[in-house]
Amino acid sequence: MKQQTEIKTLKEGKFVIIDDEPCTIVSVQHSKPGKHGAAKARIDAIGLFDGQKRSIVNPVDAKVYVPIVERKSAQVLSIAGNTAQLMDSSSYETFELTIPEELKDKVKQGEEISYISSMGKMKIQMRG
Repeated sequence: MKQQTEIKTLKEGKFVIIDDEPCTIVSVQHSKPGKHGAAKARIDAIGLFDGQKRSIVNPVDAKVYVPIVERKSAQVLSIAGNTAQLMDSSSYETFELTIPEELKDKVKQGEEISYISSMGKMKIQMRG
């Protein structure tokens, strides 16, 4: 799920789709309009699910897609290796997600955790 917006409305900490990947915006720089051109914006972002750095440079009135990112909570049913079986707290559906390396000691069986979901992908994330 995604929606369209103009580049001039984007801010740091918000989301944008670059190369069909939802990304978190790290920095936005605007340049002044030149003699024959429109003002441009450079957006640097980091992939939400793969952690890769991506950049785009477009006129400020160009349209880009913004992903709809949902933050949800789930209960950890079981842990097998680096995979956790989770049950969504609102829909009660069960699914499995890999536990990120930095969260291995924080994800425990029977506890509530938060995860993000966007464009058919999901990832465990810390609360906050």
